[in-house]
Amino acid sequence: MEERGIVVDHSSINRWSIRFLPILEKIFRQHKRPVGTSWRMDETYIKVKGVWKYLYRAVDKEGKTIDFLLTEKRDKGAVMRFFDKAIQVNGIPEKVRMDKSGSNKAAIDQINDSMEMPMIIHQVKYFNNIVEQDHRAVKRMTKPMLGFKSFKAAKSVLAGIELIHMIRKGQSYLAGSEEMSFAHQFYVLAGQIRAV
Repeated sequence: MEERGIVVDHSSINRWSIRFLPILEKIFRQHKRPVGTSWRMDETYIKVKGVWKYLYRAVDKEGKTIDFLLTEKRDKGAVMRFFDKAIQVNGIPEKVRMDKSGSNKAAIDQINDSMEMPMIIHQVKYFNNIVEQDHRAVKRMTKPMLGFKSFKAAKSVLAGIELIHMIRKGQSYLAGSEEMSFAHQFYVLAGQIRAV
């Protein structure tokens, strides 16, 4: 913007982020490469208005992002919403590896009860190292921020952070994305906003 002689206040950029990042993430999902059927699932903490909220995330065994969901609470209902969202987009996994959280296990057990072929569940602390390491990219981006002032803003900005993280991991299936820089892939997605 500065190169074009346009002065923009940081609060304008914040409003644009809250408005457009969820749309960009939605467009990206149309161009997202398929993920594996062995998932690693975990949650991490994000502060919103000085209160800890829960960011549920899952990656496959290659470290590719499957899905994410920011929730107010850490309970069975939140885990159910996360899995409903993840399964809707990525299909049903064969295996799910997670920590020893009781709410995670209870949610998966309930999902498995309604399935013909249940998911295999592994609850071993160190199986989650891949997703724990993947949390670092999100934390690295959120740590220098002054904190989120609203839950809606947190969801929007986290959608953008996850979007950039997926682009960096090569999860984009845009035509010619192998030859494009990360920024160019982002611009191509932004050019599709009019179509939504």
